[in-house]
Amino acid sequence: MQGLATENDKYFVNTASIKNNTMNNNNVKILSKEILSDNWYTLNKITFEYHKKDGTVETQSREAYDRGNGATILLYNKASQTVILTRQFRLPTYLNGNDSGMLIETCAGLLDKDNAETAIKRETEEETGYKIKEVKKVFEAYMSPGSVTEILYFFVAEYSKDMKVSDGGGHHDEQENIEVLETLFSDAVKMISTGEIKDGKTIMLLQYAQLNHLFD
Repeated sequence: MQGLATENDKYFVNTASIKNNTMNNNNVKILSKEILSDNWYTLNKITFEYHKKDGTVETQSREAYDRGNGATILLYNKASQTVILTRQFRLPTYLNGNDSGMLIETCAGLLDKDNAETAIKRETEEETGYKIKEVKKVFEAYMSPGSVTEILYFFVAEYSKDMKVSDGGGHHDEQENIEVLETLFSDAVKMISTGEIKDGKTIMLLQYAQLNHLFD
């Protein structure tokens, strides 16, 4: 299958390493892995030994949520000084202080066995309606390392009106109801300080654009 991640691909995740205790930290020994839930993605309880600097060994248990890895992208247009963002309902935020549950974000999605570049091109077309050919990976980050295994790959790409091939809105089978927003970059940056943008990945990419002078 074209785009499938392999062991030679930098985006490949060897989940068998947990099962076989083949990670590289000699201070950690995985003792057991218990699946607590696999209703949507997988919630694991990991019990492990941790060798401390003073020579003692602690047995610890932690829960880790495995939803796969993902990618996100900032679409920008230098000529119009605009960016493409999305807005959609996010239940966890609704349960934790976001009155409407709506969140303004950069386009993003899970890799779903593709490499990150293939995945973000797919997600961009599905969510925003823009068909892009060239993307630039700028960095990668663990977004919630205390509880979620996910690595997120961050991209930027220039867009133009002629790349628009559909209305976007997300994949129907995934129950996505995504609104596509085109806004001035300067306005998007202001929305960070006003609290209109509270999504971590979006803030990171907007600040990357500032620091690297993408609109100069």
